[in-house]
Amino acid sequence: MDRDSRVRAYYQRLDNAEYAELESLLHPEFVQRRPDRTFDDRASFLTFMRSERPVTDTSHDITSVCASRGGRAASGTLRDSDGNELFAFIDVFRFGDDGRITGLITYV
Repeated sequence: MDRDSRVRAYYQRLDNAEYAELESLLHPEFVQRRPDRTFDDRASFLTFMRSERPVTDTSHDITSVCASRGGRAASGTLRDSDGNELFAFIDVFRFGDDGRITGLITYV
């Protein structure tokens, strides 16, 4: 799977609550930094996404995925179950030698 496909699969698996499949995309040392919190490993990120998110019925409307030397950046809108915009975002992805996602910085 190339990096663009991996980024798109990340959102699809998150939106569809396919957590085992999402886990396979993430390196064990995966870290996410976002304005409200940091997840220092894959396990804490997945635990939050499975059972601690305040709103789980959401979808990511991706408008672009752009390549950079070190990874990918994706921009889009997070929408609720009625299609209403919750917020716009830019995610910056880093990848390991094995192709899995090692880091994600979210800007909203």
